[in-house]
Amino acid sequence: MFSSTLLAVASAALASAHTVITYPGWRGDNLITNETFPYGMQWMYPCGGMPTTTNRTYWPTTGGAIAFQPGWFSGHATAFIYVNLGLGNMGPELAPELAGPPNMSHPMLPPFQILGPSKNPYPGTVCLPQVPMPQNITVKPGDNATIQLIETAVHGAALYSCVDITFAEPGDPRIPLVNETNCFNSTDIGVADIYTLTLRESGQTTTLAAGNAASRSLGSLARWAYAPVLLGGLLALL
Repeated sequence: MFSSTLLAVASAALASAHTVITYPGWRGDNLITNETFPYGMQWMYPCGGMPTTTNRTYWPTTGGAIAFQPGWFSGHATAFIYVNLGLGNMGPELAPELAGPPNMSHPMLPPFQILGPSKNPYPGTVCLPQVPMPQNITVKPGDNATIQLIETAVHGAALYSCVDITFAEPGDPRIPLVNETNCFNSTDIGVADIYTLTLRESGQTTTLAAGNAASRSLGSLARWAYAPVLLGGLLALL
């Protein structure tokens, strides 16, 4: 009885977590939890299990705006955001079983962190007014691609949302207009850079920092690494 109740509570919490791309569009509603997706679709890579759409949105060849609702991660005040591009024409007409494009690993922005006012659900919307094209990637009008937004919680799980686009020249009237109604930043959501603190350089055997959880964990692993050797020596003496 207790395990069933716990599973129901966990499933409800997972089902409430989501991200929605509000500009330039959204591949489709994957806020679904059912027997096929007991933990919700958005946890599936790529694109939250949603197949590529043929109803694409026009987006500038030089980059453009992206806006999203980060959704709810009750109990997590922070999350990491990644914005990647997948190139190609992969869609239902070519491979219905794929959520493609197969390579979604072209970063458009450095990853960044969003900060909520508390561990309650994130309120509001994030607007990125000018997201550039990935480095060394050039496209021409009429090319198809997919933008994937990834939100990673502090417990390590990730949510995936996508929008399928067709590139157009900047100023093309088919590109949806960007204004304060569809791309704005809510004051309750903060943004921060992600920094790396080196604990141990490559090739070194000791940590460079002490007193934090990561360095303590590295130290514990290093100590336990000798345990099989010590146990083996003791057994040999018996």
